[in-house]
Amino acid sequence: MKVIAINGSPKKDGNTSHAIKMVCDALLAEGIESEILHIGHKPVHGCMACGKCAENRDEKCSIHTDDLNQWIQVVKAADGIILGSPVYYSGIAGTMKCFLDRLFYVSGANGNLLRHKVAAAVVAVRRTGGSSTLDGLYHYLTYAEMVVATANYWNVIHGRNPGEVVQDGEGVQVMNVLGKNMAWLLKMKAATAATIQPPSAQKKVFTNFIR
Repeated sequence: MKVIAINGSPKKDGNTSHAIKMVCDALLAEGIESEILHIGHKPVHGCMACGKCAENRDEKCSIHTDDLNQWIQVVKAADGIILGSPVYYSGIAGTMKCFLDRLFYVSGANGNLLRHKVAAAVVAVRRTGGSSTLDGLYHYLTYAEMVVATANYWNVIHGRNPGEVVQDGEGVQVMNVLGKNMAWLLKMKAATAATIQPPSAQKKVFTNFIR
C-alpha cells in the first residue's frame, strides 16, 4: 500500500512539509509506504472551465503547460492521499487551490478516480485561519466520496519559521494520531476487499435553483 502526500507550500522544507512528514512517519511505523509530491512551487494554471476533460474522458486536463496530467496518474495509483497546505489569508495557498480544482474536476469527469481512497488533510499556520483552510481541503475529499481519516483534534499545526511546528506538542500528537488512524483505515479496507463490496457509484443528480 502506498500514500501520496501533496505538499502545497511553495517551501519544500517548510512547516507544511514537516507536518506531512510527521503523518508519513506514523504511516511508515505501521508498514505503509508514502511519497511526498511537492507542487506548491510549480507554475500550476487554474481551471479554465472548458469542460474538455468531461468531453474527452481520457483522464487528462486540456492544459498542457504544467505537470498536472502526470500527477493525476500518480494520485490515481495511490491507495491513500494526504493534502497539505499552508494558510494564505485564511485559505488554501493559491497554487494548491489551482492543483486541487483541476485534479478533482478531471477525476470527477472520468468516473471519480479518487472514490473510496483513504484521505487526510493537514494545515500549517502561524496564528489563525487554520480551521477555515482545513475545511476548504475537506470539501474536496468529501465531494469525491473519499474515506476521510481523523485525529483527536483538528489537523492544524502551528509555527512560523521552518521547523517551529515541532514545538507544538499537541499539533505533533495530532499528526501522529492521524497517521496511525489512516494506516488503520487502509489496512481495514485491504483486509475486507474480498468480503465486503463497496456501494455502487450513483449517477450524480444536479439540481439548479435558478432555471
